[in-house]
Amino acid sequence: MPLQHILGLDHVVVTVRDLDAAAEAWRRLGFTVSPRGTHSAHLGSANYTIMFGEDYIELLGVLTATEHLRPTIAFLEEREGLERAAFTTDDAAAGAAELRARGIDAVGPVHFGRPVELPGGGAGQARFNVFRWPPGEAPGGLRVFACQHLTRETVWIPELQQHRNGATKLVQVEVLADDPAAAADHLSRLIDAPVVAGPDGFRVPSGNGRADFLFSDAAAFADRYPAAARVGTPAAGAAALVVAAPAAASADIPGAIADGAGGVFVPAAAATGVLLHLAA
Repeated sequence: MPLQHILGLDHVVVTVRDLDAAAEAWRRLGFTVSPRGTHSAHLGSANYTIMFGEDYIELLGVLTATEHLRPTIAFLEEREGLERAAFTTDDAAAGAAELRARGIDAVGPVHFGRPVELPGGGAGQARFNVFRWPPGEAPGGLRVFACQHLTRETVWIPELQQHRNGATKLVQVEVLADDPAAAADHLSRLIDAPVVAGPDGFRVPSGNGRADFLFSDAAAFADRYPAAARVGTPAAGAAALVVAAPAAASADIPGAIADGAGGVFVPAAAATGVLLHLAA
């Protein structure tokens, strides 16, 4: 029986060493970036978000080396880029219990929040309940968790959802693996979703029309992307994002490479370690 409380990809976490510099880099690529948010002292992190219709990109930086951030700090010792993926859950407590009933030792739920600057002045509070799959359960090196939004109105703010490059939604998260079939099967077991094999790799849908995960090896990845776009990508792990952006080709995006189909590639070196495909 499919998981009842996992509703598709919610957001991806792009972990960076210099949070403010990263926000400016993504602004230069035509994204509207939220005001900076600071998480609780227990978490020790801060973020900026790039909001779309149902999903988003989170730029995350470390403020304090807390126990919670130990895996993130270890990640940053190796590189910047796509570190985690979050699924939407409608009930974090029920979702964690559902995993435990299947023999997966879910962590949480945990409640946390952060202050939010509102358009036109004033402040609000963004509040969440989250649970995590065990730290060792990281398909292709990508850690996963689930997020229940308790105050969507302070996260999905209309003024933040309009982007100069035309971006509207996440389409695909791409993960490089020596054994992409095994990595895809790993995620499939964690979220109870099918694996679809194809010429470009092994695809796992996240559900409800949200973004897919594509696991492929280095050769298939090189077939999809020109060498200039792959500069700065990791040898393994989550490496690329496909974002629907019908107006990308007409936007002024530094370093963009035409994809031949009305979209553009943005090299990973220009996007804090993430190869971006802004697809028409």
